[in-house]
Amino acid sequence: MQAEKKVLLDIKDLKVHFNIAPKSAWPWTKPLKLKAVDGVGIRLYEGETLGVVGESGCGKSTFARAVIGLVQATEGNVVWLGQDLTKLEHNAMREKRKEIQMIFQDPLASLNPRMTVGDIIAEPLKTFYPELTTDEVKARVKEMMNKVGLLPNVINRYPHEFSGGQCQRIGIARALILRPKLIICDEPVSALDVSIQAQVVNLLKSLQKEMGLSLIFIAHDLSVVKHISDRVMVMYLGNAVEIGEGDALFDGPKHPYTKALMSAVPIPDPEKERNKTIQLLEGDLPSPMNPPSGCVFRTRCPQATDSCAQKKPQLEGGDVHAVACLNVH
Repeated sequence: MQAEKKVLLDIKDLKVHFNIAPKSAWPWTKPLKLKAVDGVGIRLYEGETLGVVGESGCGKSTFARAVIGLVQATEGNVVWLGQDLTKLEHNAMREKRKEIQMIFQDPLASLNPRMTVGDIIAEPLKTFYPELTTDEVKARVKEMMNKVGLLPNVINRYPHEFSGGQCQRIGIARALILRPKLIICDEPVSALDVSIQAQVVNLLKSLQKEMGLSLIFIAHDLSVVKHISDRVMVMYLGNAVEIGEGDALFDGPKHPYTKALMSAVPIPDPEKERNKTIQLLEGDLPSPMNPPSGCVFRTRCPQATDSCAQKKPQLEGGDVHAVACLNVH
């Protein structure tokens, strides 16, 4: 099925490394290298939702920001509809942002408190389409407010007058006003109540169907990711360790790290929930400034062997279900 779909985004060996100055260092001391994203490659298809999961510090948000250009890639390629975004100059990349937009984690902090709702949603239109008249802009803003469930009569209110869920709807409206092809959702529901989370996720799904959107959806809540995603990428210490179609990955995880994550997902059946075994990971998450050799998960992996320290596993298995583990294949 995916072979017939159009490839929107083709990410190849994406790396984002930051130089960190050591404490009490001499001026000539070489900076330490923090490997936030260390060689991630994946394709995103037209109309698809890609979920990205992993514990805090695994590089999910840095990956998303590198895709949209908010963080500069150290190496690799981000090919959007045949054009490598990492090679574009500032003005050319700015034009591409009409096609790729982002929804941020903190709804209120992502909105300008000095601007009204109408001005916040209209700002992208005024930036990219200055030829539009005031009435045309206002009409488009009201239309988008209706789509995301905001009453047009609140157009002159300020962000602090709204709840967290309503603020996130404003952020969604701002992202969609340019009618992009791809929306990157960086933990858009993590700051919301559970009931509001469901409303926002269902809103995104309905808007995706209506507007033909593709989504990259980053979240900690695996239940939410399962509900919205067509495929899921599991990240650990800047690396993609498993990629699979939603049902295949949740029902039959292969990588030891993915199995540990899935074992923590609550099961609606009380009997099954009581009897399930949670796979606890031993040890702490290694520093991205000094990751383990070979497989980055080997220091916490119950299946690790001596060979895991010598060779870095590559994703194998194709788009349906790929896993990076020397002991799985």
